Amino acid sequence: MEIFVYRNGGNKVEEGFSAEALPQLLNDKSNLVWVDFLGETAEQVEEAKYVLLDIFNFHPLTVEDTVETRNQPKVEAFPSYIYFIVHAIKPGETGPTNFVTKELDGYLGDNYVVTYHTQRFRSLKTVKTQIRASHFSCTRGSAYLLHQILDQIVDLYMPIVDDFDTAINDLEERVFDMRRSDTAILEEVMDLRRSVARLRRISARQLEVLYRISHGEFQQIPEHILPFFRDVHDHLQRISDLGDSYRDLVSGLFDIHFSVVANRTNDVMKTLAVLSAIVLPLSLIAGIYGMNFENMPELKTGYGYFATLGVMALVAIILLFYFWRRGWIFQRDSIEDLTEKKSGMDEKDMS
Repeated sequence: MEIFVYRNGGNKVEEGFSAEALPQLLNDKSNLVWVDFLGETAEQVEEAKYVLLDIFNFHPLTVEDTVETRNQPKVEAFPSYIYFIVHAIKPGETGPTNFVTKELDGYLGDNYVVTYHTQRFRSLKTVKTQIRASHFSCTRGSAYLLHQILDQIVDLYMPIVDDFDTAINDLEERVFDMRRSDTAILEEVMDLRRSVARLRRISARQLEVLYRISHGEFQQIPEHILPFFRDVHDHLQRISDLGDSYRDLVSGLFDIHFSVVANRTNDVMKTLAVLSAIVLPLSLIAGIYGMNFENMPELKTGYGYFATLGVMALVAIILLFYFWRRGWIFQRDSIEDLTEKKSGMDEKDMS
């Protein structure tokens, strides 16, 4: 447990307080108190329960939700505080094919902010570094300090969202370059789709939380602080919109993959059909001259065998030329042509 206290008129943020000092610190409404719990061990969880229930007197159901780590983002109002749950990404673990989040539970009162988490947060560490270097954020009150925390959490989504865009573009190129069906690429598309779905689900729920916080629903957030929360809401709205667009792009990847596989299959079937069409008249000629009749004029000629082979070769050449002129063979689109078609489709969609 870490306790940060800013006293009104002070020039720095104080640290190193114990749980026993909290009642006195909270009773002085001019103080700003931030209590951050890290519940990595059973002892830390029990300490957090004691402080939340016996010192802050928070509702037992919210404390129960706090120590659990499988809750969706939400915000609830109580007479003297609000309880919220938000999700942050896990840097180093989260990627386009593995979108993983961690939960942050918290409380906001008139002169305090309480946060609880079972995993370490880069965003919280950044805010702690900021208030240690400058107490400016604390001079604006507890609501502004909460804004700083949420702003850092949302900002860390952006690099991951950019990775989604890069991964989708890379998969598009690989799908167009496929020469045959590749289940590995299809598995990557499936993993990407699951990650995009989770991104959309988390961002949509979190967007609702920030909308309620940023539009004056709770008395614990002064009116002059609301624009800062609306700015965070706008950033998350952009992420949510990108998630929607990525969903459509990933769905398009499935269509492109199956279309490319179907085109490759059609090419194979077309080649086999052309070969069959060429072999058919040759088989007819060979079958006619393979009959064992005595009265066949060509059987006794000296060059009949070679003449027959020549006719068969001429027929094959004529058929190949005919199929080529019809565009049935030797007309496969090159990768450059496919890329140009794809670029033209992208330009059309943008317009």
